[in-house]
Amino acid sequence: MTHSTAIDDHPAHDQHGNGHGHAHPPLPAPSRQGSVVLDIGAGTGALVIHTTSAEDALEIHVSPVDLPEQRTHAAVRPRHLPGRTLYAAVITPLPAGRYTVWSQDDTTHGSITVTGGHVSDYRWT
Repeated sequence: MTHSTAIDDHPAHDQHGNGHGHAHPPLPAPSRQGSVVLDIGAGTGALVIHTTSAEDALEIHVSPVDLPEQRTHAAVRPRHLPGRTLYAAVITPLPAGRYTVWSQDDTTHGSITVTGGHVSDYRWT
């Protein structure tokens, strides 16, 4: 997990000129729009739905397989990586279990198992 803190807010930063005997490596840049923090644990996981750029901004819905009316969703967003951009919707946290991934016409696109403490990957295309 990446943690980003402004240097002036870092508790070890010398704000009063007293020093503390060692230097800190540069901190990562602040999170950009589209960055994600995953809230996963023993009973919850995350779902990353990989798409193409054609699905940018599309809202993708998922529901527990046995509770189709209990849907949650996330929008597909560009994920900027060094040298390339990927597109994905990230849904977190999700209770561990089997999920239906819904198409835009309200039909089943597919299904996926979300495991607690893990990230599950689903290919939209």
